[in-house]
Amino acid sequence: MKIKLLSVILLLKIIAIHSSAHAQHSKTSIEWKKFAPADPRLIVKSGYLIVSENRLKPNGTKVKIPFIFIRRPEQDARKNISLYSVGGPGYSTTSGIDSIGYEFGYLKFGGTIMFSQRGTKDAIPSLACPEIDEAVRQSYRSGKDRNELLNNAVRAAKERLIRSGIDLSAYNTLACAEDINDLRLALGLDSLNLIGLSYSGGLMMTVAKLHPEAVRTLILRSPLPSFVNYEEDALTNFNEALEQIFINCKADSTGSEYGDLKNKFQRYFTRISGEKFSMKYLEKGTKDSLTVTYDKSDLLDIINSRLSDGEVSGTPKVIIDMIGGKHQPYISALLDGYFKGNSSISRGMRYSVFCSEQVQFTDYAKQKKQNEVLPWLNGYRYNDVNPTVCNCWKVAIEPAAAKMALYSSVPTIIVGGDTDPGCSIFYNRLIKRTLPNSQLLIRHNEGHGSGFKVDGIDYLELFLAHPYQKLVAQSKDLKIE
Repeated sequence: MKIKLLSVILLLKIIAIHSSAHAQHSKTSIEWKKFAPADPRLIVKSGYLIVSENRLKPNGTKVKIPFIFIRRPEQDARKNISLYSVGGPGYSTTSGIDSIGYEFGYLKFGGTIMFSQRGTKDAIPSLACPEIDEAVRQSYRSGKDRNELLNNAVRAAKERLIRSGIDLSAYNTLACAEDINDLRLALGLDSLNLIGLSYSGGLMMTVAKLHPEAVRTLILRSPLPSFVNYEEDALTNFNEALEQIFINCKADSTGSEYGDLKNKFQRYFTRISGEKFSMKYLEKGTKDSLTVTYDKSDLLDIINSRLSDGEVSGTPKVIIDMIGGKHQPYISALLDGYFKGNSSISRGMRYSVFCSEQVQFTDYAKQKKQNEVLPWLNGYRYNDVNPTVCNCWKVAIEPAAAKMALYSSVPTIIVGGDTDPGCSIFYNRLIKRTLPNSQLLIRHNEGHGSGFKVDGIDYLELFLAHPYQKLVAQSKDLKIE
């Protein structure tokens, strides 16, 4: 009881600090800018929210945060507005929008704001780190140690960003939550339907903690709660998703090569721990093949990505192929992605968030136990942010109370897939425990980012029409708790 009371007191202190910072920071402003062409029937306001990079330094550096506010003429300009942000952390919500149609996004429910987090692509500044992708490419081209090249790239990226005047400690969930509320106030909006995907699910819950008056409902898709330590659960989450695949195979493939897939998978991936493989690979646009090396972690990454993308039905064959030594087509596709690079993510933003809120709170004795009890996943590089990266990045650690769960009566709908290898159903249920007016939709054989429409029924539409009314599943592939 004392511990819980202390956590509440600490949380109240954080709210007071942020309220004080909000009161003293310079006035926010909006710089209007068109990001994408839109259906002429729509009313679109887009541009940058301009706020202090560090709210405790109101006369310091400003940041520009992209947003697009869309509504139909008949929709209220202030009420029943939804705000959506993608996950990562480090991905931009607005950068991938090349056009806005009349049926765009969540418009059927009212006005919609597409919100990008500070530091992401199209934000000013962006904490993009092209050095990282180049280091990965060089590790395959040269055969040099990948970890050493990555560490050097992280250091170079950090030094470049700091030289440009960026405060790396100002890019975190608490700051993004204040940005959302500032945008709401700048646009003169009532409370919002906050829609968060993955990392942004935790972000939206942080908004609800700091500014409950800003939240009409919470809509969480495969949320990563900020109060968990992901590194302590990552392998267990992945293993639970695999278990669902193995259960499916056992039920559907008795007597076939898939019937005993679980044992085959565990034996093979335990055996190849520490082993290196090699193959010829032709980088696109070049004439000479490279001899590249790869390992168990690369193979597991391919399986993880397929589960995350919801490619459940094809995953057993991929596993059987790998066990049979047929690695080349899968590794070639993986390398194609590495050599292309990922210009969508702002890795600096990702590093700042994970280093301030996740990695530094991790109990690595617990993380080590995962490797011991799950030897088939031992050594899997499940995250590109680790203690070595964070020791270099060196950002301020968030207050421990910032990792406190959200206790709220706000109406909430959560959706997750039972084969999501990252944000598991276990996380969904932890979130639900402290939200008495929440409902959890569990989608069978769905991965990360599951939607609310199942067999033609839009459960989000039903929820928003009556947020306190109990939903009833009308599909065998859906369970509602």
